[in-house]
Amino acid sequence: MGRYERLKDAIVLGFLVLSLTRLVTGRFVVEKNNLRVTSPESIKGTHDSAIGNFGIPQYGGSMAGTVVYPKENQKGCKNFSDFGTSFKPKSGAMPNFLLVDRGDCLFALKVWNAQNAGASAVLVADNINEALITMDTPEADSSSATYIQNITIPSALIEKSFGEKLKKAISGGEMINVNLDWREAVPHPDDRVEYELWTNSNDECGFKCDMLMNFVKDFKGAAQIIEKGGYTQFTPHYITWYCPQAFTVSKQCKSQCINHGRYCAPDPEQDFSIGYEGKDVVLENLRQLCVFRVVNETKKPWVWWDYVTDFQIRCPMKEKKYNKECADSVIKSLGLDLKKIEKCMGDPDTDSDNPVLKEEQDAQVGKGPRGDVTILPTLVVNNRQYRGKLEKGAVLKAICSGFEETTEPAVCLSSDVETNECLDNNGGCWQDKAANVTACKDTFRGRVCECPVVNGVQFRGDGYGSCVASGPGRCKINNGGCWQAAKEGRSVSACLDHEGGKCTCPPGFKGDGVKNCEDIDECKEKKACQCAECTCKNTWGSYDCSCSGDLLYIRDHDTCISKRATEVKSAWAAVWVILMGLGMAAGGAYLIYKYRLRSYMDSEIRAIMAQYMPLDSQNEVPNHVSDDRA
Repeated sequence: MGRYERLKDAIVLGFLVLSLTRLVTGRFVVEKNNLRVTSPESIKGTHDSAIGNFGIPQYGGSMAGTVVYPKENQKGCKNFSDFGTSFKPKSGAMPNFLLVDRGDCLFALKVWNAQNAGASAVLVADNINEALITMDTPEADSSSATYIQNITIPSALIEKSFGEKLKKAISGGEMINVNLDWREAVPHPDDRVEYELWTNSNDECGFKCDMLMNFVKDFKGAAQIIEKGGYTQFTPHYITWYCPQAFTVSKQCKSQCINHGRYCAPDPEQDFSIGYEGKDVVLENLRQLCVFRVVNETKKPWVWWDYVTDFQIRCPMKEKKYNKECADSVIKSLGLDLKKIEKCMGDPDTDSDNPVLKEEQDAQVGKGPRGDVTILPTLVVNNRQYRGKLEKGAVLKAICSGFEETTEPAVCLSSDVETNECLDNNGGCWQDKAANVTACKDTFRGRVCECPVVNGVQFRGDGYGSCVASGPGRCKINNGGCWQAAKEGRSVSACLDHEGGKCTCPPGFKGDGVKNCEDIDECKEKKACQCAECTCKNTWGSYDCSCSGDLLYIRDHDTCISKRATEVKSAWAAVWVILMGLGMAAGGAYLIYKYRLRSYMDSEIRAIMAQYMPLDSQNEVPNHVSDDRA
């Protein structure tokens, strides 16, 4: 690409980003919480502070502590451990709120260093006299993304004049006790909370996209529970840009926009020549909006969370699956009406407004206490923009603070919940009804589609479209997903019951082993009965051979022999068997006769010897001679 093309791309991209500012009025509302000084008397009172857009604010609650101001590293841009400083409170003491000055580094880095040093909260004193602003996270690089994601303490920006009063009192030896109060940060008028999430389907925009994707997956379970219970009314939104009129016919706008430049998204790779285009993102955003509209009409708005999380898992950009075909497969797996969704999306090539996206652009403009939406992601609770880390526990706390007291649902009191999504359409996961096996599993984070372990047999697959039994014992469960059949009194299977075994048709069959195995006609393929006198007949999975005339077929040798020769051989075999039998009988009789004769002679000899030479230990044995004296 030449310099001119790159310059033109940069100009158009700049106009696309600039068009967002022209689209909205630029009305930005700073969300605040109360900071009340309880001592000393000289500065006692209530002041406003702007809630930081990172960390975890204690929505619905308050936090008391003591303000400390460091003697060194007063802007907090370096590790306090380098100065041997710790703000961890002593046992029994109040938490320390670290006061630092604005400037020289990111707001988030100041808070991270303070958290590592043991501070429980951070107050950043402005360095110029101006209205309060929101401390936001910039486009984070790899070095800052980790610590921004791990900030857990709350922070707030205070006005320069108030900061000067705090520092003066501390230098004078005063002990300053303050109370940070978030109880009125979110209105709580009734027993239902309305909240909105401004999100995006682009999963390759860096740290903020990763944070958003992780939040949606993590928060899904809790969101669906409170929505099913009627406690909340949730609405997703998507930001769109428009292409300036002068550039609508340019190839850059055509690749980034739909409806002739009316609805655009920045190029995912920030490079018009590679990868996905901005209009791909706009179309998927529109599809997700229409999914919500369709499921909302069926009184099941919580199914939107299933679609967006499944789309993230199954259709990522990095695997080149971010497309309509993959999206349609997700829609079908959830049992949604694809035709209704496509009708809702309309024609992206028409030169007219899209009603769905037009409403989204109107919704970007702030109304009442809510400011314009210009940052992704943005969460709005009871028409107040949420500030802080987009994390399940923190967001749930903010939503729960929007309920009128004593009307909070059970999920606000415990995170140990189940969603029971598997009861409806099996959660869109794989299942085998015949074997009563499913990949759907309910957890407190919502259902997950993971191939199960059944009776010690592991199923493997993506959990959505397929799961196949693997390893020893797999043939016991649904025959391992392989083909099997029974016919003519014979049962056969293509399953091999060992680790790594594939579905293989048994001998006598051919096919893929999964859906079918067809009988091989061994006779036709000349694999059997090859002798000249043989006649072959095919059977299911085998064959039968016969011989003409008086010939007899010998299968092992694939040959025919004469039946007369067979009969002669059989006769001689019978004679030999009889002769061998007679010989064995004679030998046996002789052995018995010899044994009995020898036993009788031994008995007579012993009797005679005992008469004439009696043994000391043997009684006399009567002989067999008659006694004349009788």
